[in-house]
Amino acid sequence: MLALRRALQSCSLSLSANVKRIAPVQAAANQQKVRLMSNTKDDGQFKTWKPLAPTLRQRRMVSRKDLHKGSPIRELTVAKRKSGGRNSTGRITCRHRGGGVKRRIRLVDFKRSEPGPQQVVRLEYDPGRTAHIALIKHMETGKLSYILAPMGLKPGSVVQSYMRVKLDTPKTDIEMEIGSTMSAAEQQEVEASSMQADIASKVNVEVGNCMPLKMIPIGTTIHNIGLHAQGRGQLARSAGASAQLLYTAPTGVAQIRLMSGEIRRIPVDACATIGQVSNTNHKHEKLGGAGARRRRGWRPTVRGTAMNTHDHPHGGGRGKSKGNKHPRSPWGKLAKGGKTRHTKNPMLVRGRPRR
Repeated sequence: MLALRRALQSCSLSLSANVKRIAPVQAAANQQKVRLMSNTKDDGQFKTWKPLAPTLRQRRMVSRKDLHKGSPIRELTVAKRKSGGRNSTGRITCRHRGGGVKRRIRLVDFKRSEPGPQQVVRLEYDPGRTAHIALIKHMETGKLSYILAPMGLKPGSVVQSYMRVKLDTPKTDIEMEIGSTMSAAEQQEVEASSMQADIASKVNVEVGNCMPLKMIPIGTTIHNIGLHAQGRGQLARSAGASAQLLYTAPTGVAQIRLMSGEIRRIPVDACATIGQVSNTNHKHEKLGGAGARRRRGWRPTVRGTAMNTHDHPHGGGRGKSKGNKHPRSPWGKLAKGGKTRHTKNPMLVRGRPRR
């Protein structure tokens, strides 16, 4: 019994010694964690860092407090294979590319062709684009998909696609008789008014809903705009982008004004989503240092004036001379103000204002 008692006392002494030895280590780790957390400041709009290094002094990133902290849905992503800016023969065709962290491409639904109500599950960060994306779940089938998150969209909101809604309203005999006595302009006005009444009864024009341009009221702010009927959205998809609908009709083409000031024609059966794209503060971000660019897959850019004569049109000479040449690319194309388009876009109404 005495031996057993001594053994138990020695075990308790060793355990207390280990606890005393581990406790300072855990306290130091907690202090280190608190210190690291206090090095950043997130006011809900931007995240900034204490200037512990020169690169952190000017760094400013958009806050991601309201975004999902975990991984994306694996089935809705594919692996991104990098080429380092080289083609199939191994030659560099796109300069300043290479390296960077691994990414997975999020498969975003730009067509929004599936009808029915869909509930927003959460908002997520997408490393492949400047805008945020939203995970939505079909309330009837349970199918998950990603869409571009517009401003004001929150988890729990319900969005819907009206791309397959038909607005064919059959005319009665009395309407046919009245229409035969009216002029073409009056008939068009009556058809437009009846169509607007039909749209109001079938379509809900709210942020996040997708529908053809012919169903959207004039003056509405839109994004993710298609260029062809039954095609995917291609215009106004980056952070903070939007366009304004200037004119639409039951058939033919509509007119929209882009953020650049350009006015162009779009088929009225093309898709568009109500609202403005999220993450409008992206334009105010500052990466701070070259390492942030390298992590994004960008390699350094060498100035043409720092090269030799046979490497760049600006190269060679003594000092910082450009050889009395206008700014141009390494292949001799004018870089500032030179014309590169030889054919006019038939869908363009008015080009963007030039400086």
